[in-house]
Amino acid sequence: MPLTANDVGRFEASRSRLEAIAYRLLGSSGEAEDAVQETFLRWQAADVDRIEVPEAWLTKVLTNLCLNQLASARARREIYVGQWLPEPLFAGDPMLGPAETAEQRESVSYAVLVLMERLSANERAVYVLREAFGYPHREIAEILDITEAASQQIFHRAKKRVADGRIRAEVDEAAVRRIIEEFLTAAISGRIEPLVRLLTEDAISIGDGGGKIPARATALEGSVAVAKSLRGLFKLGEAKRALLGGAPEVYVWRANGDPAVVIVVDGRVVGVMCLEVTTEGIAAIRNQVNPDKLDRATARWAAADHGEPLFSAF
Repeated sequence: MPLTANDVGRFEASRSRLEAIAYRLLGSSGEAEDAVQETFLRWQAADVDRIEVPEAWLTKVLTNLCLNQLASARARREIYVGQWLPEPLFAGDPMLGPAETAEQRESVSYAVLVLMERLSANERAVYVLREAFGYPHREIAEILDITEAASQQIFHRAKKRVADGRIRAEVDEAAVRRIIEEFLTAAISGRIEPLVRLLTEDAISIGDGGGKIPARATALEGSVAVAKSLRGLFKLGEAKRALLGGAPEVYVWRANGDPAVVIVVDGRVVGVMCLEVTTEGIAAIRNQVNPDKLDRATARWAAADHGEPLFSAF
C-alpha cells in the first residue's frame, strides 16, 4: 500500500535525527545518507499503520542497518590505502546532531569519532544512542535485542574505553585561536623550534589521503618528528601547487566541534586539519585530505560566511 503524505511526513520528521545517528556510527555522511534512505525503503514496505511508535521502529531499523554496514566497512578498511579517518563536518552541519550538552558535543568530536573505531559495533551503537541521544537502556536493549543489564554494561565499558584514550581539551576559545595562529605562522615559516614548543612531547600526526592524495601510511609520534613533517607539509612548491590545483588559502574554523585548519583552493576544500588542543599544547593533528571525504565540506564551505583567510598562497 503506497505511503500517504502523512506517512512520508512522519518519516521526514525523523530524518535529521536518523542521519545524525548514522553519521556517528559510520563516520561518513554519504554512508549515513544511504543508511537513512534504506530505512525509508523499509518504512515504505512496512504496514506503517500497525507501527505504534514510529521513532522507535525507525531507530531500530537504522541502527541495525548501520551495524551491518560497520561490519563490511571495517573489512574494507583492512585494505584501505594508508590511515583511515572519519569525514569531518563543519560547524552548523545538521548531521552533527544535538549539541545542547557537553556529552552530546563530545560524542561527535573528531577525536572521539576516531576513538570509537576501537569499539565493537555493539559498543559503538550503545555509546551513541545513550551518550548522544539520551535513549534509556530499556529502549536501547529493544533496539539491539539485548537485555537492559547488558546495555548498561556495554555502555560503561564503551565510555571507559573512549575516556581512557581521550585527551581533554580544557582551553578557552581565545587561547585556542592564539595557539593555532602561532602554530600556522611557525609551520609556514618552516621553523622547527617554535613548532616543537607548541606541540606536546608525545604529539601525534595522522593523515588520510585514501590513496588519492599523498599521506603517510603510518602515524607520526613525538613533537620533533611531527614538527619536521609539518614543515614539509606547509612548504609550497610548484609540484604541490599543481597537486592542489592552485594557490591555497588557509582558514581557522571548527570541524566536529574541534578547532580546525581548513585549506581551500578556488573555493574547494582540499584539506581539513583537526587539532586536539590541550593546556600543554597541541596533542594531536588529524589531517583529512581524501577528496572523497571533502565533498560535503566543500558544499558547506560555499554556503558559510568564513571571512578572509588567515594566510594565502603560503
